[in-house]
Amino acid sequence: MMGSHVETDAQGRKTAINACLEPCAIERGMRIIGGKWTGSIIFHLKDAPVRFNDLARMLGGASKKMIDQRLKELEARQMVVRKVINDRPVAVTYELTEFGRSALKILDELRVWSEEHDIK
Repeated sequence: MMGSHVETDAQGRKTAINACLEPCAIERGMRIIGGKWTGSIIFHLKDAPVRFNDLARMLGGASKKMIDQRLKELEARQMVVRKVINDRPVAVTYELTEFGRSALKILDELRVWSEEHDIK
């Protein structure tokens, strides 16, 4: 099966062949890792579980509300596991699942590409 392309008929009319009628695999993947701060959160969890406040410190430009929202999304998608490590005061860590770890190679390649091309 050929990919999407545009063909022109004898009258000069153009028609898209195999047009995307629903989000393609790239768009579906970007829905998970493409949210603001999401890739950075995943990347900062790559080495070990991280406590929420430490993660907030690592992501100095993101609000705690934003980080909390993204962590809940990642947890709902089973990319991150939240573990309570202390009840009083409440302390939790966040850790990547195997599914979450599977995004690390893509994110590292994106980081390298962004640095090589000085993307702002």
